[in-house]
Amino acid sequence: MSVDPPKYQIRALHTESTVTVYQAYDPAIGLPTAREGRFPPAWKRDRMTWIKPSFLWMMYRCGWGLKEGQQTVLAVEITREGFEWALRNACLSHYDRDVHPDPAAWKRELRRSPARVQWDPERDPHLAALPYRSLQLGLAGEASRRYADEWTVSVRDVTPLAHEIHALVREGWLEEARTRMPEERPYPVGDGLLGHLVG
Repeated sequence: MSVDPPKYQIRALHTESTVTVYQAYDPAIGLPTAREGRFPPAWKRDRMTWIKPSFLWMMYRCGWGLKEGQQTVLAVEITREGFEWALRNACLSHYDRDVHPDPAAWKRELRRSPARVQWDPERDPHLAALPYRSLQLGLAGEASRRYADEWTVSVRDVTPLAHEIHALVREGWLEEARTRMPEERPYPVGDGLLGHLVG
């Protein structure tokens, strides 16, 4: 019998030096980003951008790459150093009485933090909600600029993979679909990376 992961856990495709996160864009941004392996000047570095280590949560968000403005799904490999910097400098995107002394303290932290964390229900291959959570990491200001210009190691267009897995799920070939999915393992968070981000 399989046991669900802990409620709050980062699961990701990662190596000793990198972690892969997912985003979906309009082809006008997504295609040149994948082609060049970096975000183009048209990508606004002063706006909040959300990255997701969970492939299936990204599929839920972008509708398998079929939603308007999200037709190009990117797998962005970034340095673990950068990913962990963002986590250490993040705060929760909402007030949590188990984490923050009071709403005012949370608002102060929110104003000075260049990254935000949301924990949303993880998804199964049918994109139904699961009882444990998936990390969404929002990057703004310094974090967004570092992501685009310092942390990004490689960018791949995984839209064809998304469409292939979607077709297998639609046909009921779930085991075959799972073999195509990225191998997401628990990410080693060590001391101090998540303590301020879970209730």
